[in-house]
Amino acid sequence: MIKIVVDVRRRTLAGGGEMHADCEALLLELGSEQDDLWGANWFPDEQHIEFESLINIRPRLGNRSIIIQSEQIRRQVETVARELLGGVV
Repeated sequence: MIKIVVDVRRRTLAGGGEMHADCEALLLELGSEQDDLWGANWFPDEQHIEFESLINIRPRLGNRSIIIQSEQIRRQVETVARELLGGVV
C-alpha cells in the first residue's frame, strides 16, 4: 500500500510518505492549494484505491470524515491516480 495525495486541480500526486501529511506538505511546497489536495491509499498489486486519509477531514468543504464523501472528488482522485500509477506494480 502506498499513501498518496492527489491535487485534483493540477492533476498531480505525491506518494510514498510515511503519512499522508508528508505528501501533502510536499505538494503545498510545490504550489498546490490546500482545498485541492485529497488523500488516498493505492494498492499497486490489485490496482485498487481507497479514499481514506486524516487529511480528508474538512468540515468547511463538507467532508466530515476521513473518507472522501463527494463522488465527484473520488472520481477525480481515482482518474489522476490511475493515469499516473495504473500498471505500476
